[in-house]
Amino acid sequence: MSSKSTIPSLLKFKDYVTLIGTTIGIIALICGSFGNRDAVSLGFFLISITLGTDLIDGYIARKTGTVNDMGRELDSLSDSLTFGIIPAILSFQAFKTGTIYDFILVIGCICFALGAILRLARFNILADPGYTGVPTPVSCLLMIGFFYANYFYAFAYGGLTYPFLPITYYIVPFLLAFIGWLNITTYIKFGEKGKSVYYVFILFAPLSPIFGLIGILNPNFIVSMTVAIIFLVASIILLVWVTLHSFLLNFLEKRKNTKSD
Repeated sequence: MSSKSTIPSLLKFKDYVTLIGTTIGIIALICGSFGNRDAVSLGFFLISITLGTDLIDGYIARKTGTVNDMGRELDSLSDSLTFGIIPAILSFQAFKTGTIYDFILVIGCICFALGAILRLARFNILADPGYTGVPTPVSCLLMIGFFYANYFYAFAYGGLTYPFLPITYYIVPFLLAFIGWLNITTYIKFGEKGKSVYYVFILFAPLSPIFGLIGILNPNFIVSMTVAIIFLVASIILLVWVTLHSFLLNFLEKRKNTKSD
């Protein structure tokens, strides 16, 4: 390719969709900088929209045959920001307490962000048609669901100033670190092309923007608790599926290979 190629000439239509998602992610980051729950909630809501743009740009690239090196690098850089760095910062702003606990939370957030970045870097250099490690949009979706489960619980009992579930503050740093490990582990694989990831992702991803809108409408106790339970159950199901499904798939593949030998 000519060294005189300009940025616009290198970009395809699907790359502009990627940039739209990146822009939304930057706005989410700005929302998180305010630090209050209203702004953080909006930040997580915006990140859930970028999950949609990530699906759309990939779909457009495959249907139009416009997969290119520029788009591949751009997509990874965008995903590092929107599904790694920004969820980590939003999680810190959401669950910080102003005590020594925050130092532990920082470690968890760093592990989450680094896990996403390392996974995306490895993805670019591997020719494996499947997924090794949990894809970053799925790990981001886990944190969105976990946040909203706590957010609507607090909203039901006392509004934006009410504490989250007490046990949350003990869990979240380790959950963040564990998800970061899920991103980079080689023990988790999702088969050829990872179609099951797309199916589960499409099933769970719409929950965040749909129920996020409910929070803007100031729901009553019953509605808030119902939504909190839905997010909590969805997060648990997704986490269990990610860990058990992939390990089971690997076990069955090894068993099949043993029989064939």
